[in-house]
Amino acid sequence: MKTYLDCIPCFLMQALRAGRIATADEKKIKRLLDEVAMMLRDMPMENPPPKSARSIYQKITELTGNHDPYRKIKDQSTEEALSLYPDLKRRVSNSEDSLLTAIRLAIAGNVIDFGANWNFDLDGKITEICVKDFAIFDYDQFKDCLHNANEILYIGDNAGECVFDRILIEEMKKPVLYAVRATPIINDATYEDAAAAGIDRVATIISSGADGPGAILETCNSEFIDIFKKAELIISKGQGNYEALSGEKGRIFFLLVAKCRVIASHIGVKVGDIILKGPQ
Repeated sequence: MKTYLDCIPCFLMQALRAGRIATADEKKIKRLLDEVAMMLRDMPMENPPPKSARSIYQKITELTGNHDPYRKIKDQSTEEALSLYPDLKRRVSNSEDSLLTAIRLAIAGNVIDFGANWNFDLDGKITEICVKDFAIFDYDQFKDCLHNANEILYIGDNAGECVFDRILIEEMKKPVLYAVRATPIINDATYEDAAAAGIDRVATIISSGADGPGAILETCNSEFIDIFKKAELIISKGQGNYEALSGEKGRIFFLLVAKCRVIASHIGVKVGDIILKGPQ
């Protein structure tokens, strides 16, 4: 997926938000915005958005000296999600279709995104998504691939969201490799975040090698790329991974909420729609 004009002001706003979290020094934040604006001027529009965002967040770290400004926010997101875990498990066990309910909950967890979606109501979104119609619903195709897969590659997205992913992993009842970012970027999940959510109890956590907000294959390590190419079933969570992987071939299923106009338009849905999109 390429970068669109609408992405440019979004990048600048992300830089402002992250800058304010990373430092209270207004001069540093002003310099950051100036330099990001210069970067945006020369940014190749053919790049996927996560590739451009990667450079911006590297600049944030360079100028503020804070390599993980969202650390406290990530911890809080995980704590909140874990407090909901027992109730979420009851929702799954009491539902008519436990796998589908687990998928809905995994998608509901995708609202925990401080890049695309600063303001969100987690409880409200869980209730909404559990009854909302899918805009794209390749569920039968997903069940067929799941039945035939010996192992699943699950590409995680955000901290906190990992707890919701854990519920789906538990429900699929297959061996899972859970891929996370190599280094902190926005509130995306690293090994530490996934382990805090209990993913290590239900899956093998691996690093994708990616240090941007999406698993762009050219930035991933050789181990991940080899697993990706051989995977019988890939679950890709969230917008950043969709932006990075929507042009890739393979048995990829995208689970996400369309949080912005660009993504919604690219997929052919409306903002706020929920999506279970399989290979075409």
